[in-house]
Amino acid sequence: MNNSVVKPDLRERAARLLMLAAPLAQLALDDALIVIDAMEPAFVRAGLILMEQDEANDTDYMALVLEGEVRAESGTGVTGEEIVVSVIGPGSLIGEMGLLDGAPRSATCTALTDLKLATLSREALMSLIDSYPTVAARLLLAISKGLSDRLRDSNRRLRLLMQVTRAVQLELNAAHSINMKLLVPAVAAAVAMPIES
Repeated sequence: MNNSVVKPDLRERAARLLMLAAPLAQLALDDALIVIDAMEPAFVRAGLILMEQDEANDTDYMALVLEGEVRAESGTGVTGEEIVVSVIGPGSLIGEMGLLDGAPRSATCTALTDLKLATLSREALMSLIDSYPTVAARLLLAISKGLSDRLRDSNRRLRLLMQVTRAVQLELNAAHSINMKLLVPAVAAAVAMPIES
């Protein structure tokens, strides 16, 4: 963010939100301000899509939510059956994977309210790495920690889903077994009955 464009109180607030989003980085306020100065402001109206799942163009940036809420959802492959992954508020980062690898987006992020964001492009990150390697290293450590936390949470959810799926399968197997015990004698009796003409 060009600090001549951003009010000093908003700049410091953004830096403190970055420190909150990346506690592992142990960024001092001065370091967080360096990162904020490398970011660009963005304003998004409620209802607009910021990032779309599988979008392959323009994915090399992340955003720090300064104000407002974002819904992150993942498609199931069936239209209208998206799964809300989370609701993200101030002090949260979105789009970090795109910043790091430039691959297609893994989720759709929609503004639930009007948003104020600070975006960091890969180009700006590379400049930070060149100019402030310690600050950039701390930021990348924090991004990695956030991604690993999400991966652990996804693994936990996947294990839970597998347990539920197994329980449902056991119930279906039991119901099938009961149905077979009831149907086989009924079918045998029906087959043994003489056909009336």
